[in-house]
Amino acid sequence: MEDRIEMTTPFTDETIKKLNAGDMVYLSGTVYTARDAAHKKMCELLEKGESMPFDFTGAVIYYAGPCPAKPGRPIGSVGPTTSGRMDLYTPTLMKEGLRVMIGKGLRNQEVIDSIIRYSGVYFAAIGGAAALMGQSVENSEIIAFDELGTEAVRKLHVKNLPVIVAIDCKGNNIYEKGRAAFAHH
Repeated sequence: MEDRIEMTTPFTDETIKKLNAGDMVYLSGTVYTARDAAHKKMCELLEKGESMPFDFTGAVIYYAGPCPAKPGRPIGSVGPTTSGRMDLYTPTLMKEGLRVMIGKGLRNQEVIDSIIRYSGVYFAAIGGAAALMGQSVENSEIIAFDELGTEAVRKLHVKNLPVIVAIDCKGNNIYEKGRAAFAHH
């Protein structure tokens, strides 16, 4: 059984370099939600030379549009969005300092190259865990693009959010490893 890896945001290069594809990580601290509409807006702000809604240094972006909160809860279920929808914008944001992303599914080669170039990490959210993810959120506030509704950028405070390292900073990729394992049978 692997050691339980617990990490607190913000991430440093050292922390990222310790992670390997397949590691299970329990994440605590600040996580920002942003989906494709917010990614597009952030890239538009960059083009105009305007500042980002939050500091990317060591920050974690979770590709999610949370469901409305139930009474007494800070947020509803927070399921991951398909990461490929962000691939168009991710290399630009990584060039600006983004290093850590959480989502689901494959990333394109340009994103993988950016992860290697900038020593980033891509975590996969645990499948079917939208409710579990929601339970990890201790509080939530909208910090940018309020007009996008569920796609607004939110600042979440999470405790022990379960994620798996899908692509590490060396480019090792659980999706490729899985395919290779099955190809030899």
